[in-house]
Amino acid sequence: MGRTADADDVRRATRQGLAVALATSAYGISFGALGVASGLDVWQTCVLSLLMFTGGSQFAFVGVIAAGGLAAAPAAIASSALLGVRNVAYGMRMSPVVGGGFWRKALAAPFTIDESTAVALAQTQPRARMWGFWVTGIGIYLGWNLSTLLGALLGDVLGDPRAYGLDAAAAAAFLALLWPRLRGCQAIAVGVAAAVVATVLTPALMPGVPVLLAAVVALVVGWFNWWDRPAGARPPHRESSE
Repeated sequence: MGRTADADDVRRATRQGLAVALATSAYGISFGALGVASGLDVWQTCVLSLLMFTGGSQFAFVGVIAAGGLAAAPAAIASSALLGVRNVAYGMRMSPVVGGGFWRKALAAPFTIDESTAVALAQTQPRARMWGFWVTGIGIYLGWNLSTLLGALLGDVLGDPRAYGLDAAAAAAFLALLWPRLRGCQAIAVGVAAAVVATVLTPALMPGVPVLLAAVVALVVGWFNWWDRPAGARPPHRESSE
């Protein structure tokens, strides 16, 4: 009976992982087209997906490159690296799920992303968590790179990105990634503070630098947690005199 339940959990995790991989991979077409629109060629865009493989960081990179060209590459690398730091926290959480020794954990590192972590942690059984992690991570990696190639080829055929409004599409796509995360007063406060700083400094500084300074502001506002109450905190209860 226990083995049957365990097999059912594994199948469920596998189905969830494949569904998430399919939905997420489709978004790689947008990145491929935007990478070419930002000034990268097809192979450079594909190498970014092969080696960087973290959607938010990739969109941040091409967004800065689109605004400042290759001169802004250092700022683009720095801003995308800041966004990729969260994967370190995911790695620590997924370490016991993946198990094994050093080489197994090293192999799992490229696949430790938002989606693989979420699917794994949604499972209740250790074996199902492991299957959910690997199916989701590998599935997205393969699908994302294939769709990146497709999008890059499509973007290359389209020609001048300004004729289709794609010169502003990188920023719009990154905003689409960010928007669902703006839940609660603290998240909104962090987003507003960073946006104000970036908007004010963009006309005066080199492309990419305002993004880095906005990230510092976001870290400061997020660290002090001024706008969210601690979990479980409630205002004092006043008893009625009636």
